Amino acid sequence: MTTVRSDRQYGAELMPKIRWRLIPFLLLLYVVAYLDRVNIGFASLQMNQSLGLSASVYGLGAGIFFLGYFLFEVPSNLIMKRVGARVWIARIMITWGVISAGMMFTKGPLSFYFLRFMLGVAEAGFFPGLILYLTYWFPAGELGGAVALFMTANPIAGIIGGPVSGALLAIGSMAGLAGWQWLFLLEGIPAVILGVFVFLYLPNGPSDARWLSDTERRLLEARLAAERAPGTEAGDKTFQILRDRQVWFFSMLYFTLVVGLYGISFWLPQILKRASGSSDFNVGLLSACPFAFAAMGMVWIGRHSDRSGERRWHVAVPALAGAVGLGLSGLTTSPVLSLAAISLAAVGIWGALGPFWAMPTSTLSPAAAAAGIAWINSVGNLGGFVGPYTVGIIKDVSSGFGPAMGVLAGSLVAAAIIALRSPMARGQISSERTAEHSSKSSHV
Repeated sequence: MTTVRSDRQYGAELMPKIRWRLIPFLLLLYVVAYLDRVNIGFASLQMNQSLGLSASVYGLGAGIFFLGYFLFEVPSNLIMKRVGARVWIARIMITWGVISAGMMFTKGPLSFYFLRFMLGVAEAGFFPGLILYLTYWFPAGELGGAVALFMTANPIAGIIGGPVSGALLAIGSMAGLAGWQWLFLLEGIPAVILGVFVFLYLPNGPSDARWLSDTERRLLEARLAAERAPGTEAGDKTFQILRDRQVWFFSMLYFTLVVGLYGISFWLPQILKRASGSSDFNVGLLSACPFAFAAMGMVWIGRHSDRSGERRWHVAVPALAGAVGLGLSGLTTSPVLSLAAISLAAVGIWGALGPFWAMPTSTLSPAAAAAGIAWINSVGNLGGFVGPYTVGIIKDVSSGFGPAMGVLAGSLVAAAIIALRSPMARGQISSERTAEHSSKSSHV
């Protein structure tokens, strides 16, 4: 009788309680992070002309963020594991907020490159740290949906950030600052404020959560402990994880997804400006549309992936849809069709992220997770350097976005192929079917 009651409490009360206590706050943090990372896309509508930045210079500055991110990602995640999520995530947010606001002092290419690089250094470890943090709370069967729900912060940042950034650009020159400078200043401050709240609010894990009862805490920790896989072959030695073939598969897969993700994110305002000829404020409003569809797609695809227990097709099919959308956006000159095609691309690109992150997080052992997730994110995010810079170079040569969109689409096709060929994915599905068959047989 006690076991039945505990199971009901776990399934019907505990996980919803954790989800609604943590996910909205973590989502808010990531909204601010993503907005500070990509708001140069809107600033570029004024900043590039004001400072004389070419498309390739802008693309390099947009992408160089990820070089700093790459160099400090793994060390940052290992430090978080040692000192705890609360202190380290607060530190990350406060430092990146200060540097993001400092982007208002950009004077030319060199200062642009330097500040973007330092922003990457400051933010390194934030996203993989939060992904690792989610594994402290959610068992494997709940993780894909939790990650997808959390990662709707990406498109939500676009939904909110577009109109807000457009409105800030419309301020124009005031108090000696241009509209793009006000954008950096006012969008950097929330990260500092929220960093203080993180330090005061965020528990390091279930053992620190005062809002869980002793019974709830024991139930959660027992469920998570029972699901801990032995991990990959190199799983229990942090740096040996880098020799693991699966880790490199995940890294390559994430790289190809991120090329498309940031290739479109950093250039979307300029693409819409060119297609529509609208004002900066209207461009901000238009840019919210693809992200609104992406948010809905992320939640649906993540939940469907959890219910079916399948991951690789839930990455591959959205990636192919994203490739089709980007390809069509490069072929049309109609503002309406271009917006529709980009919206399809956004649903595909962002929709693949939840199922993707459920793959490595359910495979790596606890000892390997901090380094493994950080390494996958670090290598993958180099696509955030390649994508925007490639678009800038191609645009300078071709004076249009069509060929560049074709290159981004090709990267998403590669992502679909890698997802379907992943040895982990095939093994995972096979083991899930075997387990399902065994479960059915045991009831006969």
